[in-house]
Amino acid sequence: MDEMEEGKHKFLEVVRGVDQSVQVVIPVTPSNSLFLISLAKGTNRKFITVSEDDLIDLPHEASIELNITKMIKEVVAAL
Repeated sequence: MDEMEEGKHKFLEVVRGVDQSVQVVIPVTPSNSLFLISLAKGTNRKFITVSEDDLIDLPHEASIELNITKMIKEVVAAL
């Protein structure tokens, strides 16, 4: 598994840890070094932007994981 796939897998783990009913769509490739990630629950959908570097470093950097987790919790609460 390459770095990008590890980061995507970790992102999905973080989302499942917050709310298992949230559906996630992560693009295959970034646009302008950013991923526009869709989080959906029922008919509600929100998008978050995560940088390519943050996604790659997510499995290895606790501070990035903390920031991503906080962002996901806020978005899920708004769904």
